[in-house]
Amino acid sequence: MPRKPPTTPRKLPKQDRSRVTVEAILEATTRILVEEGYDKANTNRIAERAGISIGSLYQYFPNKESLMTALMEQHAREMVELIETKLNCLFDSPLEIVIPEIVTVVVAAHAINPRLHQVLSEEIPRSERSPQMNRADERIAQLLGAYLERWRDKISPQNINLTVFILSRTVDALCHAAVIEHPNFVSDSQFEREVSNLLLSYLTNDPVA
Repeated sequence: MPRKPPTTPRKLPKQDRSRVTVEAILEATTRILVEEGYDKANTNRIAERAGISIGSLYQYFPNKESLMTALMEQHAREMVELIETKLNCLFDSPLEIVIPEIVTVVVAAHAINPRLHQVLSEEIPRSERSPQMNRADERIAQLLGAYLERWRDKISPQNINLTVFILSRTVDALCHAAVIEHPNFVSDSQFEREVSNLLLSYLTNDPVA
């Protein structure tokens, strides 16, 4: 059986100059993916677009697959930070306020660059997610679980772990499907309302107005 190419960086940037180089590489990768597609995003082309030598690129990323993983991990970190910030601010706010706010955050994150999400979703299946992406999922589950525990007496389902799984997977699946199949949906406020209604109906049988 052929070995899968490694998907982790060779080294992580520790100095400002290294971080700038990695950011330039990831930005170049993003632009090529969005403008020309996955097949055209080879390491030589990415290095040229980033304005660095191919040797400099290989200091950080051994191959194209590791670059795709880095972009997915970047998105995962951003999602954790956005949801954590939102829940920290609204931890004592009721479901009818928090659920629409979370939906808005997730939709907005996907709407920043729908084409990039489409390419990455098609090229990196969930089964090949990195440990860092899985840890991001776990952190989001912890945050949602803590919030639902706070409001347990207001929700119908009582298995919090199962409820968190259903909520997170529903939002993730709907946002990805919208990005890939109907990109105009992610900029339509009705999409957010309908997703919020779906989640609130599941939790409380009381959809948002």
